[in-house]
Amino acid sequence: MLEKYMKCAAWGSAGILLTCFIRGHVIKENGTVRELKISFLEKEKEVIADCAVGNIMTTLTYTSEKDHVGGLTEDVTQTVMKLFPIGTYLSAEKEDTIAEDSQTYAMILEKQANDENAVDENGKLITQGQSVTQQEMVKIPEAKVDISMDKLRDYEYLMSHFYTVDSSTMADANLINADRLLGKNMKLNSNSNEEAAGPKVLIYHTHSQEQFKDSVPGDANTSIVGMGTYLTDLLNQKYGIETYHHTGVYDLVNGKLDRSKAYQLAEPDVQKILKDNPSIEVVIDLHRDGVAEGTHLVTEVDGRQTAQIMFFNGLSRTRANGNISYLPNPYLEDNLAFSLQMEIAAAKYYPGFARHIFLRAYRYNMHFKPKTLLVEAGAQTNTVEEMRNAMELLAELLHQVLS
Repeated sequence: MLEKYMKCAAWGSAGILLTCFIRGHVIKENGTVRELKISFLEKEKEVIADCAVGNIMTTLTYTSEKDHVGGLTEDVTQTVMKLFPIGTYLSAEKEDTIAEDSQTYAMILEKQANDENAVDENGKLITQGQSVTQQEMVKIPEAKVDISMDKLRDYEYLMSHFYTVDSSTMADANLINADRLLGKNMKLNSNSNEEAAGPKVLIYHTHSQEQFKDSVPGDANTSIVGMGTYLTDLLNQKYGIETYHHTGVYDLVNGKLDRSKAYQLAEPDVQKILKDNPSIEVVIDLHRDGVAEGTHLVTEVDGRQTAQIMFFNGLSRTRANGNISYLPNPYLEDNLAFSLQMEIAAAKYYPGFARHIFLRAYRYNMHFKPKTLLVEAGAQTNTVEEMRNAMELLAELLHQVLS
């Protein structure tokens, strides 16, 4: 559309200048034709003519050049774009914005895929030079905390005792509202009709290659996938919550660890599972966190060493630019309600088990369902036994919140 307007402007401008240097023109008045003379000084005529020929009638200037190709329309349009640069500016600005948005989108998706626990090209955890934010992520939860509604309604109290907000994002009192989040119904649908039949919970792993201190190489049962299998068995057999475990791999590319597109690769498969199983209400992406080698995320429950867990929410917003339009999440408030209800249940039944809920800028595929949960269970410094103990407590908490 802009090009069309600029072409019109080009021909209009050419016509005006051509009229200026034509010595006279013919008009019709009262049924008779007469010539109206326009007089210019010779110098003025030369200047205008030179301008017209040199700047607008570019074909007259360039047709003698043997390498020149292109028609009159193209030549005149290009020249007027120079004379009226706002059109060129608008076109360039639009193209630059599109390119910038595309690059930003790709950067955000890659950062989203890598920022939970960064690894080097050999798959080794990067633990040198940790930021304050990363250290804050592993803060040990208080053994006992007041979870009365009077306390939880205090935004400052709620944030300081149950949340850690990454510097990349922001969460205000309107978003983190205890009455609203704890008042949402997170119970599973109790309908017994055919449409409700089938699995209620889906467990999968965006990062399937995550392992633990004493994991056996090549043995998936000792990796995060094995923890997903154990959690699935507990929900199915002990609590009667039908659960489907998806073991797709999204962080290996050509046999090498590569998380840069893990969330993008996982999305279509998970969406297909949800489409094929409309009974699924809960989606859990089970991860293992990455911490400094000297950090051990463990608590003691009933005399057993148990890995600590952390609920993780992506807010699809950055502190610098606000909402990320290309990572929308219509279920953001429900996601936050689910994680907070799980956090409060953990504080009630197993104090010290759940670390602070971590809020970060991106989406992390939490837009699949209202009851979507991203869990960081333990870390690479935990043992498989500590992790299995954690799965038992996590299964109990899911039962408490969902049933």
